[in-house]
Amino acid sequence: MKKIIILILLCCFSAYGKAVSDNNVSSYLNSLSEEQKNVLYEFEVLKKNGFETEQFWMKHKNEFSKIDDKVRDQLALEVFANSKIVYAPPKGSAVQFWLQAQSLANWMFYLSAFIAICAILALFKRYWSLLIDFVIRHLAPLLKFLFSPILLTYELLIASAFCIYYGVSIDEFVLRTVVIHVGLCLLWSQSTALFTKEYLIKRYIFKIENNFWGENSWEAVKTICLPALCLTLALLYVLYRVPQDIFYNYEIVLSGIAAIYALPFWRTLEKYLYPVLFPFKNDRRERGINSLGGCTVIAVVVVLVLIFQDNFLFYNVIAALISLLAISFLILSLKMNYRYDFRNYYYLQFVTVLFLSLTFLYGFSYHLNEVVWFSLIGTSAYVVIKYFEIFSFFSDWKRSKAWAWKLLGVAALLWLLAKGILYVSKIIYRV
Repeated sequence: MKKIIILILLCCFSAYGKAVSDNNVSSYLNSLSEEQKNVLYEFEVLKKNGFETEQFWMKHKNEFSKIDDKVRDQLALEVFANSKIVYAPPKGSAVQFWLQAQSLANWMFYLSAFIAICAILALFKRYWSLLIDFVIRHLAPLLKFLFSPILLTYELLIASAFCIYYGVSIDEFVLRTVVIHVGLCLLWSQSTALFTKEYLIKRYIFKIENNFWGENSWEAVKTICLPALCLTLALLYVLYRVPQDIFYNYEIVLSGIAAIYALPFWRTLEKYLYPVLFPFKNDRRERGINSLGGCTVIAVVVVLVLIFQDNFLFYNVIAALISLLAISFLILSLKMNYRYDFRNYYYLQFVTVLFLSLTFLYGFSYHLNEVVWFSLIGTSAYVVIKYFEIFSFFSDWKRSKAWAWKLLGVAALLWLLAKGILYVSKIIYRV
């Protein structure tokens, strides 16, 4: 009986002691200042991300009254779990350095992936013909069948499918991006080689250019539309598997436009489309500019249709189309396209400014940062281009003796544009 009474008393005392401890933690937490809570929040963030916290705690230990490590850990965990704030780490703090390091590393990953893709494509273009020629010439006795141009095309097509199918499962961003883009490049080039029956890049690119303007509409479908359609389907698969890599949204829009615009009936409708952007008749304008004008009109209509759907699923596609449209309008507004009649040139300036203004208002109204930045970048590029073109009306930029002054004006113009972008950002985002 005595043992039972003693056990009950011990349980009561232990429960009482725990309650007192909990109450002490709760009351101590309520008495903390915002600065002390920020320190505890930083401490818990560092701890959860595997960083050493001893040096950090020794730096801030004097800001607190004497508390043991257990109470400190409880306080930090409570602050972290119950904080519903947008955390802004103090300047020079360990957390700020960690966040900046993460951001810098991400940008370096993107840059390294982009540089690697450009380098591989450049090497592919430079050495591919030499490699094929070497294989055919020197290893023909042994590998005549295995590396014949036709069979090698099929082998590379299989390799492209392998790169795309297994590339999406690679966790490392740079390697995944490189492998997928190698597969996409091989898919487009080798499918084009099969449809054109030309197995060297220079030959089938030349054939594509002729087929696009040729009278045989089926050749244009076979050599341009079908490879672009294969590429679009592959990009859909990649987007389904790695939706976090948003730049594939821009690539799929480009391949989709190529697949659609290569269809024969657009050649017939083209003469009714491009006058929307070139209302004043001029037979000396290049045919490629007319095609770009017709394609731009189609893209504008598609963008308007998607915008009126008011569905967030289309926002990435809309942003991609707007980026391509900005480039198209910048090209169409160039003075070099209107050497003999400037009426369309002046009209295109109005249309380009109107497009850039409307895209900025749309992006701002729907809080689409990509669209806002595309409009700001497009506007900056437009202003710089017009700066050069204004001087070209009066003198030759290359032969002019005042080129250094004009170059200094470019620097001043870029400085003003940067200041303007910062000012607009402060206004629209209330920074």
